[in-house]
Amino acid sequence: MSAQPATGWGARIALRFEARGERTVLAQKQQRGPLTVQRAFYPEAAACHLYLLHPPGGVVGGDRLEIEAQVAAGAHALLTTPGAAKFYRSAGALAQQHQQFEVEDGGVLEWLPQESILFPGARLDLQARIALRGSARLIGWEILSLGRPAIGERFDQGCAAFRLRIERDGKPLLSERLRLDLERPLQFGLDGASSLRGLPITATLIATNATAADLDAARALVAMQSGATPLGATQRGATQPGAAPPGFALGLTLLDDLLVVRVLASKVEPVMHHFRAIWRCLRPHLLGLEAASPRIWAT
Repeated sequence: MSAQPATGWGARIALRFEARGERTVLAQKQQRGPLTVQRAFYPEAAACHLYLLHPPGGVVGGDRLEIEAQVAAGAHALLTTPGAAKFYRSAGALAQQHQQFEVEDGGVLEWLPQESILFPGARLDLQARIALRGSARLIGWEILSLGRPAIGERFDQGCAAFRLRIERDGKPLLSERLRLDLERPLQFGLDGASSLRGLPITATLIATNATAADLDAARALVAMQSGATPLGATQRGATQPGAAPPGFALGLTLLDDLLVVRVLASKVEPVMHHFRAIWRCLRPHLLGLEAASPRIWAT
């Protein structure tokens, strides 16, 4: 995926969360360029809720965003965003967003951003790497909107590469890649046989320390929400197919103790609805806490 030399903004934010007394605090913050955070919120006793902001409101070709967060032992951070990330049309330069999270033994990270929207003609390299140590726990998701389906817009120009890697103590738990290149639509387009079934929304939810009971609970919840058995609910290769509503396909997989939920959809709203419901369902067992939704979700 070649690109012209970058000429845009460079921005970086690095955060460190530490447990102090009965609360997690933002102990360190380094920032350069247009990335920042709002003040911390504490809708529950200990966890630090923080909203990541990109004031320009969109990313263009040549921009490079670097987002880093460290969660110390015993700390608990919940990170979200107040709105969708927007990646605009590029004249040729590549936009980059690299995310790197580290969670130390006994720490907890919840990464729950709004969706990322790719406008037609965008050129994007999006990478996320999450390193866990010891008994660190994670619940997170990434939601990609290829175009703006609400207005009938389709991602029919441009290219994008997505990489997700999760590891514990240096050993990979999950490593996935997705490549879209509309200059080669038969191989790397939305409608390819091994691609996205022509659906513009692709999303992944991940949760560590999960069990077969969590897989069953998530499956039952999805069935209740959508009125259909989720497609491809699996545990170590065992599948149980079912029907899904038009324009919506969801699969659940348990890889050892890593629960992975993957969705293809025609609209963002049902994906966000399902992911938040699954998060509320799993959080009490996986984290020992009832769900406390970030305030920004209600606005």
